[in-house]
Amino acid sequence: MLRFLTAGESHGKALIAILEGLPAGLTIDFDAITAELRRRQGGYGRGRRMAIESDRAEALSGIRHGVSTGAPIALQIPNKDWENWQRTMYVESEQPVDASGVDRPTVTRPRPGHADLAGVVKYGHDDIRDVLERASARETAARVAVGAIARQLLQLLGTDIVSHVVSIGSVSVADPLALGYDDVRAIRGDSPLHCADADVEQRMIAEIDRARDAGDTMGGSFEVIAHNVPPGLGSYVQWDRKLDGRLAQALMSIPAIKAVGIGRGPSAASLPGSRLHDEILPAAASVRSAVGVSRPTNNAGGLEGGVTNGEDLRVMGYMKPIATLMKPLRSVDLATMVESPATVERSDVCAVPAAAVVAEAMVGFVVAAAAVEKFGADSIDEFVANWRAFRDRTSARFVPR
Repeated sequence: MLRFLTAGESHGKALIAILEGLPAGLTIDFDAITAELRRRQGGYGRGRRMAIESDRAEALSGIRHGVSTGAPIALQIPNKDWENWQRTMYVESEQPVDASGVDRPTVTRPRPGHADLAGVVKYGHDDIRDVLERASARETAARVAVGAIARQLLQLLGTDIVSHVVSIGSVSVADPLALGYDDVRAIRGDSPLHCADADVEQRMIAEIDRARDAGDTMGGSFEVIAHNVPPGLGSYVQWDRKLDGRLAQALMSIPAIKAVGIGRGPSAASLPGSRLHDEILPAAASVRSAVGVSRPTNNAGGLEGGVTNGEDLRVMGYMKPIATLMKPLRSVDLATMVESPATVERSDVCAVPAAAVVAEAMVGFVVAAAAVEKFGADSIDEFVANWRAFRDRTSARFVPR
C-alpha cells in the first residue's frame, strides 16, 4: 500500500514527508521534484514568503545511488525563514541562548475562516500559534514533493498530469471541459495564473488586484487532468475503495478547498441523463482507446462507478478566499473575550494557481496508489510487467469480431 505522512510547522526548522510502499528500483529525478516545488511557489497573487523560500527536498532514507530501495523514503524540506523564527519556534523547553529572530507575542485573536478557533478548542492551546503553524498551507510543500515521486512512477505507465485555473472570483473560463489535455499542456510556463484563455487570465489578474487594493483576498477554481490513466483503477465493491471518493478526500484535505467536482461536477445535477451520460461507440481505426471503444464526450471525467474507464481523469477543485485579510474581520480576543480585529499574519492575496499544483500532486498520489494496488509488486520491473500484461489482455478482449 502506498501511503505518506507529513510533519513540520510553517516557521519551524523543516517540513518532513515519509513515503511508504514505493516499489524498489525507481530512479528518482530530484531536479523534477525541485521543479514541482518551484511551481507551487509561483502564481500571481502570492505573498512575500515565496520570495524568501527556495524549496528543495533532501532525501534522508529509502533511496540509494538515486534509486528507491523499497524502504520508506524520508524527505526533508528546510525552511529558510527558520533563521528569523528560532526565538519563537524553538522546540526545547528553554530558549537556546544562540537562537535568532525575535520574540513574537502570543496569538489570541482567531481569524474567521481559519482553523484558529476550532484548533484551540480541540487541543486546549492558549497560543493560537500552536494551531496556525501546522494548519498553514506551507505543509503542502511536503505533499508536492511526495506527489512528484508519484508522478515519476506514473510516467512508467505513460500517465501525465496537468492543471489549469478555471476561475478567480467571478471571472471564469466559459466551459472547462471544452479544453482538452493538449490545450492545457500547451499553456506557457510563465503564464501568471496558468489559465488557458489569455484574455480571461487578464481579467482574473484585475480581480486579484482589486482584492489586494481593498485589503481583501480572492478564491477560485482549478481543474486537474490526468491523461492516459490505465482503466480499471479503483473499485465499485466497497465505499472506501471508490476512486472518485478517494480523489475528493485528497483534494478536500488541501487547505481552503471547499468543494470537488468530477467531470461535469455540480452541473451534472441540472442535466437530463440523455445529455449527460457519455455514449459508448465502436472505436474508429484512427482513435486510440485503452478499452477498444470510443466516447464522444467525457462528462463523467474518466470515472464510472468509482473505477477509471480509460478516458482522461478530470477533477475540479473549488478554493475559498484565504482567511488572512490585511483589513481583518471582527473577532474576539480569547485572552479577554473582548471584541477585537482578527490577527493578521503574512499571507497571499490569491493562491489558486498554487493550490492547483498541490492538487496535481494529490491526484498523482491517489492514482499512483491505485496503480500500485492494481499492478502491485515489490519492484518496478514487476510493477511494469504486471501493467503491460493487463494492458495487453485488455486490448485483446476489445477487438472487432
